[in-house]
Amino acid sequence: MTGARQGGRGLVFLGWGDPWWSPRGGGAPHTGLFLLPVSLSLEVSVGKATTIYAVNGTEILLPCTFSSCFGFENLRFWWSYNSTDTFKILIDGTVKNEKSDPKVKLKDDDRITLEGTTKEKVNNISILLRNLEFSDSGRYTCHVKNPKENHLQHQATITLQVVDKLEEVDNTVTLIILAVVGGVIGLLIFILLVKKFIAFIIKKTQEKKKECLVSSSGNDNTENGLPGSKAEEKPPTKV
Repeated sequence: MTGARQGGRGLVFLGWGDPWWSPRGGGAPHTGLFLLPVSLSLEVSVGKATTIYAVNGTEILLPCTFSSCFGFENLRFWWSYNSTDTFKILIDGTVKNEKSDPKVKLKDDDRITLEGTTKEKVNNISILLRNLEFSDSGRYTCHVKNPKENHLQHQATITLQVVDKLEEVDNTVTLIILAVVGGVIGLLIFILLVKKFIAFIIKKTQEKKKECLVSSSGNDNTENGLPGSKAEEKPPTKV
């Protein structure tokens, strides 16, 4: 049985003989050929944010991490820059294995520094771009190719916008909403506390009334000469 992976589409072909497009197969499908979709084992990530902003003249870290279920050997990575009128490779390097740090073989700009490491399963190949210029705005793509997975390749893109200054986000509406919600919650808690306090006072008042009724009932029995009362007592016998 032979197997071939088509990394870009996430497909695995399993069967006897060559795949159906093989010249030796004459273009005819082979018996016992199966087409199974699988998730890519090599993954590249540049974080959750698709666009990041930085001030002109400062520096920015462009994040990139990768993971592989099958490990890697002589892995190749590179960063590319793409704008409306420019495309170039910024940095190109390799990683021998999981115990080695990445080595840079090509760097287009001295302002770029590789900040990542692959030790301790971090697999970080982020780059730091210093002295930002407005012309640095564009799309930055982190590419990874793993020879151990039949040269499977994956990439992820992040967009950089270089601006004069970062705009402050107006949180007035958010603060008003939080204040209203907090006020409503506080009011509900206050009402519950008052309700419990009133219930406690009513309970104590009812207990005092019961005690008064019991005491009053005992006094009435004494005055009416009922059994057990003082009126039932006989005067002492004269000798």
